[in-house]
Amino acid sequence: MPDQDSTPPQEAKLHFLDYWRVIRLRLPIIILAFLLVVITAGITTYFLPRQYQSNVIIEVEQNEQKIRIFTEGFQGGMGMDPRFATTQFQIIQRKEMLYPVIEALDLVKRWSEDGIRSKEQAYFRLRGMIDVREVRNTNLLQISVESTDPQEASDLANTIAQEYQRKRIDEQQKLLSRSLATLEDEVAKQRTKVQQANEEMSRIRTELGITDLNPDSIEDPMQAQEKVLLDQETLVSEARIKTTALRTKYEQIEKLSGDDLMRALPTLEIVDQTITQILPQYQEISSELARALQSGLGTRHPTILSLKAKKSTYEQQLSNQVESIRRTLAANLEITEKSLAEMEKQLEKARSNQREAKTRNAEYSRAKNEYIQAKKVLESAELRLSTETMQRSMPMSPARIWEKAEPASAPSKPKVLLNMALAVVIGLIVGVGLAFFLEYLDTSVKTMEDVENFLQVPVLAVIPKDIHLLPENPDATADAEAYRILRTNVEFNRISPDANTITFVSGGAGEGKSTTLANLAYTFAQGGYNTLVVDADLRRPVQHRYFGVDGDRGLTDFLTTDIDLEDVIISSSSPNLFILPSGKLPYDAVGVLNSQRMMDLISQVKNRFDAVFFDSPPILGVSDASVLVRAVDQTVVVVQHRRFPRAMLLRVKQAVQNVGGNILGVVLNNVDVRHDQYYEYYTNYYTYYRAPRKDDAPSRKDKGGTPSGNRTASVGQDDDY
Repeated sequence: MPDQDSTPPQEAKLHFLDYWRVIRLRLPIIILAFLLVVITAGITTYFLPRQYQSNVIIEVEQNEQKIRIFTEGFQGGMGMDPRFATTQFQIIQRKEMLYPVIEALDLVKRWSEDGIRSKEQAYFRLRGMIDVREVRNTNLLQISVESTDPQEASDLANTIAQEYQRKRIDEQQKLLSRSLATLEDEVAKQRTKVQQANEEMSRIRTELGITDLNPDSIEDPMQAQEKVLLDQETLVSEARIKTTALRTKYEQIEKLSGDDLMRALPTLEIVDQTITQILPQYQEISSELARALQSGLGTRHPTILSLKAKKSTYEQQLSNQVESIRRTLAANLEITEKSLAEMEKQLEKARSNQREAKTRNAEYSRAKNEYIQAKKVLESAELRLSTETMQRSMPMSPARIWEKAEPASAPSKPKVLLNMALAVVIGLIVGVGLAFFLEYLDTSVKTMEDVENFLQVPVLAVIPKDIHLLPENPDATADAEAYRILRTNVEFNRISPDANTITFVSGGAGEGKSTTLANLAYTFAQGGYNTLVVDADLRRPVQHRYFGVDGDRGLTDFLTTDIDLEDVIISSSSPNLFILPSGKLPYDAVGVLNSQRMMDLISQVKNRFDAVFFDSPPILGVSDASVLVRAVDQTVVVVQHRRFPRAMLLRVKQAVQNVGGNILGVVLNNVDVRHDQYYEYYTNYYTYYRAPRKDDAPSRKDKGGTPSGNRTASVGQDDDY
């Protein structure tokens, strides 16, 4: 199977070659359009007036925002607004900015010779001379002025910059003055507000009997009382925890007794020195008594009795001490619970007093907060007033000129190199675009696909341009190869072997059918075929001249008289090739051809010759060709490359089919392979036979007369009409 991946690159290559073919074919038009554009641009550039440009560079700072009175820090210079530069471009070109420039330089009088009569006219002219741009990633503006006078351009640029700088400084001073006046009024109002808040706070403190050691501080006087209350709550919480722990220990001691109680004392975290000393001895005696009993000693043995006595003594001591601990815990628990109850009473009293104090001090706290906030705002406003007052005394430079304009030494416009470069590019674009537009408008036959798509018949051969007339140039081997291909395709595409009568037709005059027929017939004869050429073009016959025979006697004589066919068929100088000239031209060519005598002629030559070729007039021009198409076996349509409209091809096919003719195929004639490289694959046999010679020259059309031995005929340039 074919490689599917190779198809797209092949198609892309063919498309590119098609574009290149159009460019090569329309190269004269492209060159003409290119030269016209370039020459026009050159002439226009030459006659344009010379403009001189002067530039001035200004550093601009964004206008400081209006003074914000009650905010922190300085609010000017908050960063460059992206619209600031664009705004300045427009300001520089407004009348308020340019009118003073016009007056300062007296431009109305200076430009009066150019028809300027008013300040407004001068403004519009000056505005058209100005170009303001931002220097990228900087706060710099470039003001450019163009004029035919370099000194005038320099003066205008400097004056505009100075006027812009002056207006920016005036604007900044006015803004600051208005802001300071507003700030002073607000500071005075704030002082009054602070004084009123202080008086209100003092009145409330006196009426409620509140003690506030620091009335100017933000500290709340209730904070000290709240701290005391918090401490009391902490003590009560600790007492509750202690009481709960004592109660738990006491309850555990009450539940236990004997050895269980003594073993539980360490767990209850009860430490007693007596128990600590006696308990180990008691446990040791208990162990010795148990071992003695296990050793077999009787209960009345002295050792046993001694050990029991010691154990009883230690047990009594431990019981007495545990009872003492129980009484001590009970006393401590009682004391702790009484103390906790007293502390809770005091805490509840303190909470009640705190609630009353909060209720009483709420109004005072509100008044104090208002006073403190008003005082802070006043301090901020006074600080801002002081800062702005100092700022005003400092020099201001919202616009600074860094580079003054100077008279230009060379013109800035017209830009010759740029204009010519653009002209070259535009010329190429216009030329190529015009070439493809003409190619789009050109409906002539350009490719074999055009023929096959419209006629649905095969292309039998592609005949190159400037082919020699083979009967007069038998040595043109390379030229003959195109017709050998045509001969082969005619042989293979015939409907049957005995379909040997073929007529050549074309849609219009000058398509090259007569020359194609003559060269094909000569090729058939060279191939050993017994070939007859019948010149049935009774309006403009040319075959007798192509083959160098006498044309005064021929087809018309046979059709209108009773002479034999042998009397009008002439042997040519080429073997196996015979000519039946047209004879004298009749008044009614259609009537002569559309006769039984013509049918008899076709029947006779069909049996006597291997191949019979009938030359005919254009099928769309006259009706003679329709008679021949109906009478012969098959028809070959000759189409001249890039001449015959594609839409006419269908009419040619319909004309043949309407009279019952059979189209054998189409010959694409007069193809210029130098431009249409698509057809080089069909005509590359030239390089196979010989290399090009310098003395090769294109053949010229023979306008008539006696044929000469060295005369050539170009395909498509015969005497058809």
